[in-house]
Amino acid sequence: MIYAENILLCIAIPLVISLLFVRGDVRRYTAAFLFGMGVCLIAAYISGFLNLVSGMGENDTSVFLSPIVEELMKLMPLLFFIVLFTPEEHTLTMLAVAIGAGFATFENCCYILTSGAESFTFIMIRGLAVGVMHIVSILALAVWFIIAKHLQVFSFSSIIGGLSLSMVFHALYNLLVSEPGVSRNIGYLLPLLAAAGLYYLYRKLPHRL
Repeated sequence: MIYAENILLCIAIPLVISLLFVRGDVRRYTAAFLFGMGVCLIAAYISGFLNLVSGMGENDTSVFLSPIVEELMKLMPLLFFIVLFTPEEHTLTMLAVAIGAGFATFENCCYILTSGAESFTFIMIRGLAVGVMHIVSILALAVWFIIAKHLQVFSFSSIIGGLSLSMVFHALYNLLVSEPGVSRNIGYLLPLLAAAGLYYLYRKLPHRL
């Protein structure tokens, strides 16, 4: 058993103190990173509760419930920044990356403390597959928001549509890695391939987000 709240405090306190001494994009990135860690903890609480009340096993929860909860929770701070601060496009993508990185970092810390850090392969998988997946899903959502804004179709329905796609991507990854064999290897490669495609799109967009 680990005490996730204590882990969060241990990591977050130095970052909160650092906010007193930085300005501009560094402060925004750090704040969004903290938001990402916080919503990761809340998402874990919600997923655990839904797992208990639904009676689903861990695998079913990770495929059917966790992607919905986690992507929705990552969206919340992003919408918070959009509504309150109306950030510029490059700032929005930076905030999305920070939220995803904070979420992935805290989740990886908890998994490592639970399962140990002896296996180098396990550590690399956590970083390159799961960690990248969390960043890609929220960054793709931010990029979609920007594209929808330029196309003048940004609305509640476009938000739900983009969120649904990020949930499907997350669920597909969890489904692929839930069973050993070829599907698991494909699942591990999926976030890296998605990150490469997203980076290519990032470079090609005329406004250079």
